[in-house]
Amino acid sequence: MTGPTRNASPGFTLAVHGGAGTLRRGLMDEARAALYHAGLRSALIAGRDILAAGGSALDAVTAAVVALEDDQLFNAGRGASFTATGTLEMDAAVMEGRGHRAGAVAGICGPRNPVLAARAVMEHSPHVLLTGEGALAFCRAQGLPFAGPDYFYTETRWQALQHILVRRRQGLADADPEEDDALRHGTVGAVARDRAGNLAAATSTGGMAGKLPGRVGDSPITGAGTYADNTSCAVSATGHGEVFMRFVAAHEIAARMRHRGQPLAEAAGEVVDELARVGGSGGLVAVDRDGTVALPFNCSGMYRGYVTADGIVHTAIYDEPYRSS
Repeated sequence: MTGPTRNASPGFTLAVHGGAGTLRRGLMDEARAALYHAGLRSALIAGRDILAAGGSALDAVTAAVVALEDDQLFNAGRGASFTATGTLEMDAAVMEGRGHRAGAVAGICGPRNPVLAARAVMEHSPHVLLTGEGALAFCRAQGLPFAGPDYFYTETRWQALQHILVRRRQGLADADPEEDDALRHGTVGAVARDRAGNLAAATSTGGMAGKLPGRVGDSPITGAGTYADNTSCAVSATGHGEVFMRFVAAHEIAARMRHRGQPLAEAAGEVVDELARVGGSGGLVAVDRDGTVALPFNCSGMYRGYVTADGIVHTAIYDEPYRSS
C-alpha cells in the first residue's frame, strides 16, 4: 500500500514509521493497536508543531524520531531489541537535503536518544558515521544525555530474545512468519518537507532481535536506509536491512526520480516490490520536493502516519483506511 497523497499547497509534509512487520491482523487486539496509533500520533504532532511554526524539516524529523525512541513500543531507543548475547546496540542517522549533510552512529548504547547522537555527528564533527566506543566518547564530549541499562531494558524485548534462542536451539527459524514479522523489521523513522521546500530524513533502530553483536543494518547507512536530496526526495526505510543495503534502496528511489523522471509513488513502489522479489521484506516512508508522500510496504503491515499543513494526523498499521484526527 503506497497511501495518499499530494500536498498541493506550499506548506509542509511529515511522515513517520514505527517499523514494518507487525503482529498478524487477527492477533492485534484493539487496545494494543490503539497504543501504536497513539505513539505514531505523538510523533507526528511533535514534528507537525515545529513545521507549522515555520521550523525546519531537520528539526521536525529529529523531534518525531525522539518521540518514537522514547516510546518503548517501538524498536529504537528505549524499546531497542537485544542482540544474541543479551546486549543492546543501536544505530541512527539523519540527513538534510539542501546540502546533503549527514550524520550517523552505529553499535552504541548509552545516549538516551541515538538520533540526537547522529545529529551531533553531522553538526559537530567532520565525519558522517561514528561507531562503538568512539561514538560514545564523542557523545559524552557533546554533553548528550545518557541513560543506564535499566532505562533501555524492556521485558517484552527480553522475552522476544529468549523465544528466539529457544527456537534456534530447536533448529527453527527465529520467528513464525504466520504470527509475527516484527522481530526482523523494527525501526523508526521520519521524513519531512518544510515550508521553505527543504527535505530531511531521520532513522533509528535497535536492530534485528537476536542479531550477532557488531551487526549494523541499513538505518545508519547513507543511501540505504536514510537519504535526503532537495531535488528529489527524502526516505526512511525499515525492513530486512541487509537487502536494503545491497540495493542502496533509499538512494535508488531518488535516482529513479532524477534519471527516469518517475513520480515518487511509482519509484518508491517499484523499489519496494523489487526488494520483495529477493527476500527484502519491509517498507519505507518518503516525501518529495512538492510535499507528495508515499508509504509503501511489502509485508504484513507497517506502523505509519503522515500530516500536512491542514494539521490533520493520519495513522495506519495494515493495508486499511487511515485513522484521522
